[in-house]
Amino acid sequence: MKPLICIPMGDPAGIGPEILIKALLTNDFSNTCRLLVVGYVEILQQAISISASPLTIKPVKACSDIDPRTGILNVLEPPDPPQSVEPGRVSPAAGKMAYDCIQLATQLALDRQAHALVTPPVNKMSLDAANIRQAGHTEILADLTNCKNPLTLFEVAGLKVFFLSRHLSLRLACDYVTQDHLIQCAQKAVDALKTLGIENPHLAIAGLNPHCGDNGLFGHEEQEEIMPAVLELQQLGLNVSGPLPADSVFYQALNGKFDAVISLYHDQGHIATKMVDFHKTISITCGLPFLRTSVDHGTAYDIAGKGVASAISMTEAITVAIRYMTKMGTRVNEPAGHFS
Repeated sequence: MKPLICIPMGDPAGIGPEILIKALLTNDFSNTCRLLVVGYVEILQQAISISASPLTIKPVKACSDIDPRTGILNVLEPPDPPQSVEPGRVSPAAGKMAYDCIQLATQLALDRQAHALVTPPVNKMSLDAANIRQAGHTEILADLTNCKNPLTLFEVAGLKVFFLSRHLSLRLACDYVTQDHLIQCAQKAVDALKTLGIENPHLAIAGLNPHCGDNGLFGHEEQEEIMPAVLELQQLGLNVSGPLPADSVFYQALNGKFDAVISLYHDQGHIATKMVDFHKTISITCGLPFLRTSVDHGTAYDIAGKGVASAISMTEAITVAIRYMTKMGTRVNEPAGHFS
């Protein structure tokens, strides 16, 4: 039996259901894995209609009910019934439905029934309206799995970028650049790269200030926090370089000089990866008890329900999950263990 990827449908008022349907319409993953969508039949049927897809929904009650044939969309509904939502509108109903799907999908992975999760986007405002206070998808998964400080990895065209921080204001993100945080992040990043099959990874750490501060002329974080962290990591035997100017280190990594880069704040790494290929940049969450990949875009409320959303990122997220399940040696009844 092939490994199982579980896909919570994402925000029902966004493009998540549509891009999921389109990804399965244009790609046959049945030769490499089984797919189970955790979502609502009514919402997914609407997505099938606007996508002009020939997929047929099969409601299931358990993973053992999955029909692996091409053209069948196996759907497991959460216990609470669906609520009415309007495409492109923030609402408590949309937030709750998205959360319920994530919660059930996560439980399947924790119960070792699913080998990996692939997640379409959720909307933070709808989650907040539903009194779900986590800052984002990754934070929800961390809470549901009791995982402290998961690490985000972006991947595109061979470029891998880890993030020291995620959803912090730029002011707070700068304050977060400390020796201790960098050491913890780098150690987790090296462990994750080894899990992905890179035996002796060479990790680079980007600078924070222009020209890495030019010896203190434009800031002191490089001298006071980053360089001491790099020296300590090197003393621990890790192959770490930095700080390196952020305007060149990502280019160098893209061309093979480094296996990955630590970005010091959200936009620094997002800009670097999305300029390489906006649609094919995907996110991997390291530190969860299972493999999780995700699209790297939002719910696109402005085009939700119009049938014009691109499924490239969703397709790439599924493809990358399959690739890493294979690299990690995942077999039936042996879901990918703790993803460092």
